[in-house]
Amino acid sequence: MRITEQDVQRVAELANLALTSEEVARMACDLDGILSHIDKLNELDTANVEPMAQVLFEAGETATLREDVARPSLPNAEAVANAAVSGAGYFKVPRVIER
Repeated sequence: MRITEQDVQRVAELANLALTSEEVARMACDLDGILSHIDKLNELDTANVEPMAQVLFEAGETATLREDVARPSLPNAEAVANAAVSGAGYFKVPRVIER
């Protein structure tokens, strides 16, 4: 699949990114290389490979995950205590979308 500069510009627009023409050209080349690599991976025969639901394996006693135990959550006042700005029990953050 060939990625065009128009494709890159459209994705940049959707992501609210301002890219220079040099960046657009570089991104088009990089993305095209990534998709070419994926095309090569798609050529592999995976018919006899069992699908995995997760990357963890049966490890018994050596498993790295802890038991999922219900416990009280952090009180709201304590959660926002170190926030730079908070109000009404919430974290306040600056607006980042300005369209």
